[in-house]
Amino acid sequence: MADRGAKRPTVSVPDDWPAHPDLTLALNGMGGFDWDLDSGLMHMDAPALEVFDMSPSEYDDRPATLGCRVPAHEAARLDALVARALKDGSDSYGAYFRVRLRDGELRWTHSQGSIRRDSSGRPRRIIGVVRDASHEYTHAAERLAVDEERRRHTSVVERTTAALAHARTVGEVIAVLADEQGLSRLGAENVILGLVEAGRIRLVSEGKAGSFVPDLEYTRVGDEFPMSEVVRTLTPRYVGSRAAFKRDYPRLWPAIEPLNVHSAAYLPLIAQGRPIGVIGLFFERESDFRDQERNVLVALGSSIAQSLARAMLYDQEHDLAAGLQQAMLPRRIPGVAGAQIAVRYRSARMGRDIGGDWYDVIPLPDGRVAAVIGDVQGHDTQAAALMGQLRIVLRAYAAEGHAPATVMARASAFLNELDTDRFATCTYVDADLSTGAARIVRAGHIDPLLRHAEGICRRLPVAGGLPLGIASEFRRLDYPVTTVLLAPGDTLLLCTDGIVEQPGTDLDDGMRELAREVRQGPQDVQQLADRLCESADERTGEDDMALLLLRRLGAPEHDIVGRFRQHIAPADPEGLSAARHMIRAAVRAWGAAERAEEIELVADELITNALLHTDGEAVVNIRMPHSVGRLLRLEVEDHSSSLPRRREPGEAGVSGRGLLLVDRLADVWGVEPRGSGKCVWCEFNCS
Repeated sequence: MADRGAKRPTVSVPDDWPAHPDLTLALNGMGGFDWDLDSGLMHMDAPALEVFDMSPSEYDDRPATLGCRVPAHEAARLDALVARALKDGSDSYGAYFRVRLRDGELRWTHSQGSIRRDSSGRPRRIIGVVRDASHEYTHAAERLAVDEERRRHTSVVERTTAALAHARTVGEVIAVLADEQGLSRLGAENVILGLVEAGRIRLVSEGKAGSFVPDLEYTRVGDEFPMSEVVRTLTPRYVGSRAAFKRDYPRLWPAIEPLNVHSAAYLPLIAQGRPIGVIGLFFERESDFRDQERNVLVALGSSIAQSLARAMLYDQEHDLAAGLQQAMLPRRIPGVAGAQIAVRYRSARMGRDIGGDWYDVIPLPDGRVAAVIGDVQGHDTQAAALMGQLRIVLRAYAAEGHAPATVMARASAFLNELDTDRFATCTYVDADLSTGAARIVRAGHIDPLLRHAEGICRRLPVAGGLPLGIASEFRRLDYPVTTVLLAPGDTLLLCTDGIVEQPGTDLDDGMRELAREVRQGPQDVQQLADRLCESADERTGEDDMALLLLRRLGAPEHDIVGRFRQHIAPADPEGLSAARHMIRAAVRAWGAAERAEEIELVADELITNALLHTDGEAVVNIRMPHSVGRLLRLEVEDHSSSLPRRREPGEAGVSGRGLLLVDRLADVWGVEPRGSGKCVWCEFNCS
């Protein structure tokens, strides 16, 4: 058949074949075939049939007859390849496939065909050759196996190195190597790791439970153990079989015998020319550890040594930083009558960096206590040094008896005088535990939280000033004071932003989440502090965090909406001003905001009269019971037995209007003798 339009075929077969067979094919172990696509008949010569392990008498020129020799999945793959070549205009094809011999053995075979087309491009005929390719494929398979083994070994090093790149601590290095995923990555049954310390090897990881390692945390470098031998010689030690274990390490054999370990590789971990540790890899298979595998294991040991050295340095630096930080925080929290206090500090996992977060609790006179939380900008030794200085000066100013706003202003001026470019945020609380009155000053810090005895937790919107240091720079040292009342059972929470900040999350969302956790947490402040820190560690951990919880003790007063008591000295204008603020805040908090100004005005008048006309302090008591009438009762006590007398002032008089004002604003008022003095009281209907 003519083949004018076809390209020169890849297979050199004469057009008049098989009438004149090409003897060179037979001499080269090849057989030929001629496939007439119109009739579907395929003529095959004797050498070709021999490749298929078939005699000429068994073949009838029909390709389907070869089905007994070609497995179905191989035939399907070969048919698909030929069909694609016929459709896409190819002039030849080649394929490897397997043939099943008479004895059932599968043998690789190669076939190559030349497609002859007519002038229109339609395929009419395929002529080609077929040959035994088993020997060729065996060598190729061996080469592929060697290449695959090389790639597998290289992959072990690459994947292990990539995983170790994320390990910062020694514990994390151990986790990468010894957990199930790490063992699978290494292709090992077990991994152990020891560190060299003062001439001994300290075992830091025994791998899987039931490890064969003797029950010793430390072993000497001179002991007859493979790990000791590796450290002494600084060369790897390979144990290829269980017999080798029994022969070379009799002290170890009783522990190894019951385990599924048949070979092991012990690798020295060397950093900067000295041994820092040794790792043992154990395998289920016996192995002669050929050169290629040994080279891979040495490369693996080098990668592990670098990661371990980096992790050991990281742990040492962080332990040093944490020790310095802890040394600058209070060694102990003093016991405070009437309160339960819990403090916590967590350092960030940031190498040798030291944070500037701090807390403090300062006992004050008259049953008061100051609670402080703060954060110096930065994470370095300078931040820690400034933190220590600020903590000391805040404690000194508080002990001198200054009001909260004054304490904060002086601390800001002190930081500014240090001529540093750092600033600090801080919250300072002066709490009177006998009355529950707490005066709060905030310098650029996050708001505190308050959990009431009944379980409600809310964010306290505390008026704030500029951070310490910045306030002095801009000459804005007037810090507003916010007064709140802590009822028995209430808990005040102060913290730094490290406990609420989460990557990609708004600070307000973090505060709401913290309030939810506080609301659902235990009443005991120590347990609550532990739970909050654990939760924060899971969420963040990238920043320092400090936490202070102060809970006022005492049974909740379910029959009283609120109670307030304050002592005011004769020559204490700041105390008088603070009392006014606290009275206003208390009345508003109890739901009587519409009469807050009247009550504050009456209280101010009675307190001023007591301080002016008597010798000694004035004591203010306010309480509002749960009742239908909701009568708020205000009492001012002094140490004088002289009763107040209401009188009409003259036209030019500057006094005499006090009790008249009380009579006009209060719903009812009166005077009661009290032991060594008296009490002027009045009531306001706040329903």
